[in-house]
Amino acid sequence: MNSANSPLGKPLDRVDGPLKVTGKACYAAEAEVPGLLYGAVVSSSIARGRITRIDAVAAEALSGVRLVLTHQNRPPVASYDEPYEDDDAADGSPFRPLYNDRVLYSGQPLALVVAETQALARHAASLVRIEYEVEAHQTDLQAVRDQAHDAPAELPEPRGDFDSAFAAAAKRIDREYETPVEHHNPMEPHASIVQYQPGGELLIHDKTQGVQNCQRYLEQVFDMQGKIRVLAPFVGGAFGSGLRPQYQLPLAVMAALKLKASVRVELTRQQMFTFGYRPRTVQQLKLAADGEGRLRAIEHRAIGQTSRFEDFTEHEVEWSGMLYACDNVRLGYRLAPLDVYTPLDMRAPGATIGVYALECAMDELAHEVGIDPLELRLRNYTDINGNEGKRYSSKELRACYQQGAERFGWSRRPVQPRSLRDGHQLVGMGMATGVWEAMQMPASARACIDADGKLLVTSATADIGTGTYTAMTQIAADAMGLSMAEVEFRLGDSSLPQAPLEGGSATVSSVGSAVQRACAGLRQKLLDAVQQSPASPFTGANLETVEFADGQLRLKSGEHAVALRDIVQVSGALEAEASVKPDEKRDAWATGTHSAVFVEVRVDEDLGTIKVSRVVSAIAAGRIVNPKTAGNQIVGGVVWGIGQALHEETLIDHRLGRYMNHNLAEYHIPVNADIPEIDVIFVEEHDEVVNDLGSKGVGEIGIVGVAAAVANAIYNATGKRVRDLPITLDKLL
Repeated sequence: MNSANSPLGKPLDRVDGPLKVTGKACYAAEAEVPGLLYGAVVSSSIARGRITRIDAVAAEALSGVRLVLTHQNRPPVASYDEPYEDDDAADGSPFRPLYNDRVLYSGQPLALVVAETQALARHAASLVRIEYEVEAHQTDLQAVRDQAHDAPAELPEPRGDFDSAFAAAAKRIDREYETPVEHHNPMEPHASIVQYQPGGELLIHDKTQGVQNCQRYLEQVFDMQGKIRVLAPFVGGAFGSGLRPQYQLPLAVMAALKLKASVRVELTRQQMFTFGYRPRTVQQLKLAADGEGRLRAIEHRAIGQTSRFEDFTEHEVEWSGMLYACDNVRLGYRLAPLDVYTPLDMRAPGATIGVYALECAMDELAHEVGIDPLELRLRNYTDINGNEGKRYSSKELRACYQQGAERFGWSRRPVQPRSLRDGHQLVGMGMATGVWEAMQMPASARACIDADGKLLVTSATADIGTGTYTAMTQIAADAMGLSMAEVEFRLGDSSLPQAPLEGGSATVSSVGSAVQRACAGLRQKLLDAVQQSPASPFTGANLETVEFADGQLRLKSGEHAVALRDIVQVSGALEAEASVKPDEKRDAWATGTHSAVFVEVRVDEDLGTIKVSRVVSAIAAGRIVNPKTAGNQIVGGVVWGIGQALHEETLIDHRLGRYMNHNLAEYHIPVNADIPEIDVIFVEEHDEVVNDLGSKGVGEIGIVGVAAAVANAIYNATGKRVRDLPITLDKLL
C-alpha cells in the first residue's frame, strides 16, 4: 500500500474496543450454554500430606448437587508424565489434578462439587470435609537456600578469569538482593466452560494464551484426539497466567465426561493464588571496575524457589553477561524445591527480577566509583552480546539514553543523596536500563477474500489485551491495500492455522509475519486470476510491476487498475495460507529490545511514604506497528514496575505453608493515585534481520528496569539502600 495511506505505524483505536466497552465481548465464563452445570473447587488446607478420608455426604444430600468429583471417582486420565507436558511445561513431573491422594501444596484442588447453580455449588463445596495425614512441610526459601541444587538451565560458559579480575580491580561491590513471590492477578479469573456435544466431542471456552496448547494437553490427558475444540476470542488479561492449562480446565472436562453434561468451572479470586506465580529469589551481584568505571568483572548468582515436582527455570542471570561490555563474567543459577506449586512465567520472566538486581548494583557501583549512573552505563555500552559473541542486529540503546535523559531532565539530578527537598518531601531521581529478547516463533495464517472484496485473516493466536486484533488487521490491510474496515481478523480458535503461545513479546513478529506472508500469497492468486483473460491488460505483469492500494490491483505505471472485488466476483473467493519460522540469517546476529527508564520519587521525610512523581521510558523495539496500543503496553509495564518496586508481595505463613493475602484487598497493587504521568518515547530503530516486519514486540520491555529505577531514585532521595522488594515505608523509617 502507498505509505501515506498505510495503517502501519499509525496510532489507531483498537478494533475490538467497542465490543469491550459495550459489554459485547464474550469471555470464557460468559458463553451461553443450555443446561449448564456449575463446578466449585474444594482446596487443600494443608501444605503436604495425604488424604485419608473425604466426607461428601452433607454436600451430596443437597437438592441440585449433581456430583462430588474426587480422585476416587474421576474419569480415566493418562498415567505418565508426558501427556501432561504442555508447551510451557517446566522440567519434571507436571501437576495432575485429582490424580491420587497426595497433597503437594496448600490450596491444591482436591474435589469438585457440581451443581445446578453457582451459589449451590459453592455452598455444597463448603460442606465437604477432608481428613489428612499431615507431613512436615517447608515453604521458606531462605531456610533452605544452602540446600539448593543447580538449575537445569543452559547458562553461558564463564568467560575470562572472574576471581583474578575482581581481586585486582580498583572498585568493587558485593551485594545481595531479594525479590518476593508475586501473583499475576489479571482482571478476569481463570474459567472454563466445557460444552458436551451429542457425539461425545467437547467444545471448550477457556481463559488461555494458547488454545492449541490447551487442545493438545486435553487430547493427551483424556485420550480424545480429534474430539476437542478450544475457543478464547477474548481474554481479560493474563500476563503469563494463561500460558499453561490451569487446573480448572481438566476438572471441568472430568465433570463433563462423568455427567455427559456441560459444566463451567470458574476460580474464585482466592483460588487465583493456588497455581503459578513469579518466584521468590535471592541474588548476589559482584561488580568490579577500574577507577574510571569500566567494568572488569561481573558475577551474578541467583537462587529461585520451585516446587518439589517440577524445576521451574527462567532467564534470570544471563542479562548480566550481555547488557554491558565485560571480559570476565561468571553466572550461576540454583533452585530450592519447596512444598509449593510450580512458579510460572510472568511478564518479562527472569528479566524483571534479574535486571532489577543488576541495575541496582550498577547504581551502587556508580556511587562507589564517583560518576553519574548514566555515564557509567555509557562507558560500558556494547554493540555485542557477550554471552553469544554476536553483534546486535540493531541496538539504539544510546538513543534511548540520550532522548530519555533529555526529556526527563536528568542533568538536574542531585549528585549528593538526600540533598534535594520540596517542603517536607525528599526528592530523588534514578534510572536503569531495560532489555528483553526479540523472538520469533513458527506460526501460520490464512487470508481469504470474498466476492464483496472483504478480507478475512485467521490464526489461532490470542489477544490478552495487547492489541493483537488491531495489529494483525493493520498488517493485513497494509499488505492488501485495503482499509481497516474491509479487513477482519479472527483468533482464539484451535481449529484455525497454527500459532504459538501468545507470550514473550513474540506475537507480532511471529503471527504478524505469517499474516504478511499469507497476504503475499493471496496477492499472487489475485494477479493470477486477473491474468486468466487473454486480453487482460495485466498479462506479463508480476508482483514487482503491480501494486495493491485503495482496494485495487493496478499497474505501477498507472495505465490500468481493477477493483479486487471485481476480480473475485469472476474467480470466486480466493484464499492463501502461509507459515513462517525464524530465518536462518538471524543465527548470525544477537537480537533484543532495549530501554532506558528515568524515575523521580518524593519521599515524606517524617512518614517514609513514597510517591513516584515522574517517569520517562524510552524504548527501542524496531518498527512500531501501532504507537497507541504499543504505548499502552509500555504504560502498563511501567505501572507494574512501580507495583513491583513499592507494593506487590504475596505473603506466606510458613507455619501453615499458606498464602495470607490471597485477595485484592490485601495483595497491594498500584491504583490511579499511585501513578503519575508516564512519558513514553519510541526511539526510531530499523532492523532487517529480526523478521520481515522489522518489529520486535513491546509486551515485556515496558516493565524491565522500572523497579530498579524506582529503587535507585529512592536512594538518591534518602541516602538509604533497600535491597529487598517491595520498598515499603517501614523499611525506610
